[in-house]
Amino acid sequence: MAYLNHGTVGLTPWPILRQAAAWREAIESNPARFLRLELPDRLAWARGEVARFVGARPDDLVFAVNATAGCGAVLGSLRLAPGDEILLTDHGYGAVRHAAQHVAGRSGARLATLGLPFPESDPAALPALLGRALRPRTRLVVLDHITSETALPLPLAEAVALCRGAGVPVLVDGAHAPGHLTLDLDALAADWYVGTLHKWAFAPRGAAFLWARSDRQDDLEPSAISWGYRQGLQASFGWTGTSDPTPYLAAPAGLVFLAGLGGPAVRARNAALAREAAAMLRGCWRGPEPAVGDNGLAMHLVALPEGFAANPSAALRLRDRLLRSHRIEVPVIARAGRLWLRLSAQVYNELADYERLVPAIAAERG
Repeated sequence: MAYLNHGTVGLTPWPILRQAAAWREAIESNPARFLRLELPDRLAWARGEVARFVGARPDDLVFAVNATAGCGAVLGSLRLAPGDEILLTDHGYGAVRHAAQHVAGRSGARLATLGLPFPESDPAALPALLGRALRPRTRLVVLDHITSETALPLPLAEAVALCRGAGVPVLVDGAHAPGHLTLDLDALAADWYVGTLHKWAFAPRGAAFLWARSDRQDDLEPSAISWGYRQGLQASFGWTGTSDPTPYLAAPAGLVFLAGLGGPAVRARNAALAREAAAMLRGCWRGPEPAVGDNGLAMHLVALPEGFAANPSAALRLRDRLLRSHRIEVPVIARAGRLWLRLSAQVYNELADYERLVPAIAAERG
């Protein structure tokens, strides 16, 4: 099996799974007692470890089950009026766009889309494009730290500063950033930042976080309102009803595991492998290369050769055939009139995994 898709839902190492099981066993010894008396302090400890990892104050960070839930909490807390706008890019995550559309539709607001040309888009051009796209009724800008489908790292510091100067708040969807990039959320000073811990930081699935700047916390509420209603960020998000907290409690073990692999060194190794694999496949298929070239990430987009139908249904069918017939798990993207592969590289991958794509694609192309 060639698993080239770490970026979608991550992969949890056995030591972290065992840590999660140990937490679950501790809870089940007396769940009522643990959830009532022990969980608040345990969550505060885990929150502190995660906050330190992402360069944040613990009081400004809360856990969320995934990035979609974190973004949904921010969007759902907006106070919009008819004619207001939420601005997103055309590289943003589809589920977040759906959530924004739902929130805007309830109040008569609208979505606006900032187009980033692809594959010739240069992320460095984002601030200039963004400056021209802001309008008097823009009430929120949603930006990805790393775009999910196209693996573009966006220049957040410049974009956030521009929006702040214009008085427009920014929500950052950082699903792919924790464990992939070095973060300093306090220095970035966006209004809200959502990150996932079960992708590149090795936490069990169901571990993400929402960070809110101190002046953006008062009106923020989770989608599930419970006993902490209107009692501040930590109270309102710390208990949203009965759920399994073990992914949050085991998240620090994922950070320890990442550090044990070498931290920045293993990130550099993964980025180098992704770059090498992408270059090898581009040399075989002679397709267009995204203008960003080496994005410095452990994810790269590679164009498939011509000869495939270029639509979402065809992309899904090819993805399924690669898995079932060739035992290769890799996302297939339909964009800009052709199909692309989004490659991920993690410590368990080697170049031979990506070389398997060459005969597989040749066979599927016929």
